[in-house]
Amino acid sequence: MSGASEIGESGLGQARPYDTVTVIGAGAWGTALAAMARRAGRTTRIWGRTREDIEAFSRTGRNDRYLNGVALPEGIEPMADLEEALAGTGCVLLVTPSRSLREMCGKLKGLVPEGAPVVLCAKGIEQGTGKLLSEVAAEELPGHVIGALSGPTFARETAMNHPTAVTLAFEFTPADRREPSQAPASRLATSLGSNTFRPYISDDLTGVEVAGAVKNVIAIACGMMTGAGYAENTRAALITWGLDEMKTLAEALGGRRETVTGLAGTGDLTLTCSSPTSRNMKLGLQLGQGIPRAECFGGQDTVVEGEVNAVSVNDLAERIGVELPVCRAVHDILHEGADLRQTFTDLWGRPLVGEPKALNVALDHPSQALERAMKAAQ
Repeated sequence: MSGASEIGESGLGQARPYDTVTVIGAGAWGTALAAMARRAGRTTRIWGRTREDIEAFSRTGRNDRYLNGVALPEGIEPMADLEEALAGTGCVLLVTPSRSLREMCGKLKGLVPEGAPVVLCAKGIEQGTGKLLSEVAAEELPGHVIGALSGPTFARETAMNHPTAVTLAFEFTPADRREPSQAPASRLATSLGSNTFRPYISDDLTGVEVAGAVKNVIAIACGMMTGAGYAENTRAALITWGLDEMKTLAEALGGRRETVTGLAGTGDLTLTCSSPTSRNMKLGLQLGQGIPRAECFGGQDTVVEGEVNAVSVNDLAERIGVELPVCRAVHDILHEGADLRQTFTDLWGRPLVGEPKALNVALDHPSQALERAMKAAQ
């Protein structure tokens, strides 16, 4: 007996890996994922937009533009031709910023082999439409199974082979539930898993995607408050509120609240909100210190997913009638010119409510009541 439904000597299911993995996107995270796939024993290709970078990668076996000084496993195949990179591949890891995902999927149309799943490795919600990235990919790549890889991961640490855990999420069909080891998520976990890279399998694609989009916005909030001189109490509160906002939005869209307590939610949120290695937190830090946006990152044009997601997440929340106060605060500071300190003062001055929400308590905040009384007395 062979295939995905085999049972090994341990009595555990054995999934059949995808022999060839193609990574689309040769930035830091794409390169780190290619390194993981190669260390797991897969034939690994990586495609990048810039021919000069791909040629340098081919010569040196490294990607010094994005991961300077990081040694990569031998055998990764850098390619500048998209059709060549995709020919006969078993699966595709799509590592492209959320704002350019639709465009990239359009280029992949007709080139991804039949039956090859596409795994989204960026995090966000499409601006303007409010669609999850999996919805965007499904529209542009009909007939292909779409999933997402998410979790607490810094690219450099992953590429350096530090122990890392992620979530791989795909919607499960009835056939997948009858034979879980045959599901794309299971096969991909087997394809990428190694003694340092541990994927967990999820059937809650919506919950995983929402967590990834919202956590970037919350990380900017944590950076702003840290940059403004506040400390650990403040950051812990923001992380806790952010986690609740992730759960609220995920549930409203059909995801599960418990998904957000896993690696793609709590894990990624904790990492991203705790270190300036995160571009999202680093942007917040600089803004909190009073550095103008145009001068952040030394004036370099740096893609910060949370900056884009602050718009798309809030637009979606308004569309479906969900309140996300922390995300709204970040949005207003980044895109409406709101004063940073006053916006966060207002955030702390919201009505006092119960924990848990089932207490159904809502009280006027003392500071707001005092402010109104003073204004009335003038």
